[in-house]
Amino acid sequence: MSKPKLSVIEPACKKCRRHREKLFLKGARCETAKCSLEKRNFPPGPKSVAPKKLSEYGRRLREKQKLRFFYGVSENKMRSYFDAAKRSKGVTSEQLLQLLESRLDNVVCRIGMGLSRRDARQMVRHRRVLVNGHIVDVPSYLVRTGDVVSFKSTDELASSRFNGADSLIIPEWIVRDSSDRSFKVARMPERSEISVAVEDLLVVEFYSQ
Repeated sequence: MSKPKLSVIEPACKKCRRHREKLFLKGARCETAKCSLEKRNFPPGPKSVAPKKLSEYGRRLREKQKLRFFYGVSENKMRSYFDAAKRSKGVTSEQLLQLLESRLDNVVCRIGMGLSRRDARQMVRHRRVLVNGHIVDVPSYLVRTGDVVSFKSTDELASSRFNGADSLIIPEWIVRDSSDRSFKVARMPERSEISVAVEDLLVVEFYSQ
């Protein structure tokens, strides 16, 4: 009887090096000289092997993978987001990015309470995050306009990060309320406000083919 194959999770820095672009998978570390892409700005693997020229399919696949890695979602989840975006009114690519930005773990990261999206997911799973006063421990939870994101008042880590977030640039679609230490989703983000270096139209083409 053959043994089941073990799935191999590629290290975060290798994903950035493979795509030759910072995906900010380690948060603020990616902005420093410790970033692996700053030290080794070449794809992982033997250096003597020349990179192959990407086909049209390869370009679409690369952009899709970049977007998936950036937000830290599985392939099945990505497909479900695309299907939902396709059913929505408006431009499919913009609707897709809006859905990804609306994820609770992404919002926690955007407002500076999570050091990275992975760290933000842990905060959500550890029941430190509240939406409209109720604990939500599902990182993929989609916030809506008017939702208020806050943190447990007894959470010392969240309190220290909230106080240290004064110098951070919070997206314009999110409003910070210092009086009760919360963040309100004033509206959904526009494409120009979503800072992710990806050709979203190629992602749509990948799933549409």
